[in-house]
Parts: sequence; C-alpha cells; structure tokens
Amino acid sequence: MRIIFIIGVALLFMTPAFAQFTKANLQASGLTCAMCARSVFKNLESLPFVEKIDTDLEKSTFLISFKPGVPVDADQIRKKVEDAGFSVAGLSLTAVFNGQEVKNDQHVTIDGKVFHFVGIRDQTLSGEQQISLVEKSFLAPKDFRKYANVTTMECFKTGTAGNCCTKDGVQASTRIYHVTM
Repeated sequence: MRIIFIIGVALLFMTPAFAQFTKANLQASGLTCAMCARSVFKNLESLPFVEKIDTDLEKSTFLISFKPGVPVDADQIRKKVEDAGFSVAGLSLTAVFNGQEVKNDQHVTIDGKVFHFVGIRDQTLSGEQQISLVEKSFLAPKDFRKYANVTTMECFKTGTAGNCCTKDGVQASTRIYHVTM
C-alpha cells in the first residue's frame, strides 16, 4: 500500500504533456556527397516511426515526418546517423501541444519520454512548437559549449535521471533528454 501511495505522489509531481512529435529537423555533420546523404537517408528510413524524409543536400539537413500514433525515439535517430558513419550536428523535434506548462529546469513527459527544459522562460505551450536537443551527442561541439553551463543539474552531464530528477518523481536511471526552445 505504501508503494502505491509513493508512486501516486510521484506521478503528481511529474508533468505529462499531451503531445506527440510530428516531425524533426536533423542536421548531420561530415556529409561530403550525395552518396553520404543517401546512406543517412536509408538508415533513417528504416526507423519504425518515420513516415517520410525530405533531404536538403546543400545544408546537410533532413526533414523527417513521423507516423501518427507511433512513439519517436531521438536516440534511435542519432544511432542511425552514427551507423552511417556521420554525427548529429543538430536535432529539433516538433510537437503539437495543448496547454502544456513548461518551466526552466523542469522535467516534462512528452510522447512517453522525459524531457528536461533548460534555458527557457516559464510558458504554456499550445499549438505546434519546436524543441531543440542540447546534449553533447545532438550538437556540434561549438554549439554544445553554449549550453554546457545552462544548468547545474547532474542529469545534464549523464543523460540519465539523478538525484535532481528523482525528487520530481522520475525513476533513477531513466533517460532524460535536455531541450530548449
């Protein structure tokens, strides 16, 4: 009974977002030719949540549309780019929100994943909104340096829930994505 009570209290502190990701803008680094881009394209195309991909070779970007109702996993996107021999230089996800409150250094669950908002003003998200991942594995090194000191929470360094997150009801070792707007 005590465990059920603790879980219930924890769920009250974790803010679920009623949104699903609809698309992403991915910038890959290291692409030098159309064959490189094709390799990344083919890898991304194999993801079960990807519906369609548009490519801009000049900017090394991929606009990815997601299948409705299928959960999106940013780590799988990154892994597919890396499996093709390249790295992610930027990843922004777009979702349609319905009155979701977000605050700086707050954890929010979106599409079944936990997101930690950093460097933002407190606001309510409605309609289509884009969030950008600001972790080392989703940014070029020079861009990551801009965000390196945006929060002192330990989860930013590890990408998994630490003491800073468990007080918000997030289970230890849960994957935490760090994002900004």
